[in-house]
Amino acid sequence: MELHSLRPAKGATHKAKRIGRGEASGKGGTSTKGNKGGQSRAGYKSKMGFEGGQMPIQRRVPKRGFKNINRIEYKVINLGQIDHYAEKYSITEFTPQNLYINGLISQNDNIKILGVGEIKGKFSFKVNAVSEKAKVAIEAAGGTVEIVK
Repeated sequence: MELHSLRPAKGATHKAKRIGRGEASGKGGTSTKGNKGGQSRAGYKSKMGFEGGQMPIQRRVPKRGFKNINRIEYKVINLGQIDHYAEKYSITEFTPQNLYINGLISQNDNIKILGVGEIKGKFSFKVNAVSEKAKVAIEAAGGTVEIVK
């Protein structure tokens, strides 16, 4: 096999439809574009989401809910997970840097400790937010909590 002998597979290529090449071609005159209007003219480009004059879907569908632009998103860690993470990643101090290094959060994530589950070890926390129940449980276990902004 040589480069000059390569051919596309049979049926893989088709002749291009030659539009606007006279009346005898069957595709002359308006060149399959219909009569008048923007779509029949050269340089026509429809707007994104244009549905041919029909009411666009983003205007037909009812709007629901409310998006608070001031919402603060937190990565949540429950007390029940802390002993597991401490054992698996050998963490004694839960800081954004330690959690990021171990792949538990992304670089700019905020962390919140919630009081679901129980904590057995003595750990120190430097996180963005802590629930009251979690704070009481951590301090009862001998740990410390520091809120970092």
